[in-house]
Amino acid sequence: MCGRFSLATLPNTLARQFGVMDIPALPARYNIAPSQDIAVVRAGTGGRECTLLHWGLVPAWSKEPKTRYRTINARAETVAAKPAYRDAFRRRRCLVPATGFYEWQQQGDTRVPHYICMQDGGLFAFAGLWEHWQQGERTLDSCTLIVTEANRLMAPIHARMPVIIAPPQYADWLDPGNTDREHLQSLLVPWTATPMEAWPVSRLVNNPRHDSARCMARAGDD
Repeated sequence: MCGRFSLATLPNTLARQFGVMDIPALPARYNIAPSQDIAVVRAGTGGRECTLLHWGLVPAWSKEPKTRYRTINARAETVAAKPAYRDAFRRRRCLVPATGFYEWQQQGDTRVPHYICMQDGGLFAFAGLWEHWQQGERTLDSCTLIVTEANRLMAPIHARMPVIIAPPQYADWLDPGNTDREHLQSLLVPWTATPMEAWPVSRLVNNPRHDSARCMARAGDD
């Protein structure tokens, strides 16, 4: 699963990489957690847009705007068929910009947090889905991240990792008119392109109230 990540980049870098013009105020975040609003890039009426959505997908058919913790992630293997995600997979795909993410490695009776990022420290994008919920005048736009099996770097830490979409595939993933399920599914694989790196961090990241660069510092250096 992916339950925490970071996004610390300049607005013009994000605009350039994702082809969007208007960027909402995005202060550097180092410990983004479920139930918070997160930046996503999606297809809008006038082209791509960057907006803030609630992390924890609420299906359109839900009676209440409440999310269960498990809706923060959707499994790549079943996302096209699960009732909570299948309509969004067909029509409402999005990208979630990030500069790194966290995962916890089981070591005996303890779980050790690790930070994972690109070796060049660059910006990348998770595969996501978004949904619009409405009951009367109440509305909520929410999202989930898609996860797949771990790559070789991640496997010793955790069995799963978020799907990362390569820039040449952004257009295919975001296009709501793209109904090629086989092609879309082919994008939901472990990342093997740009080299990644991982290191253990302090348990400071366990508490979402801690949101500073100290969360991603190597254990012992913070």
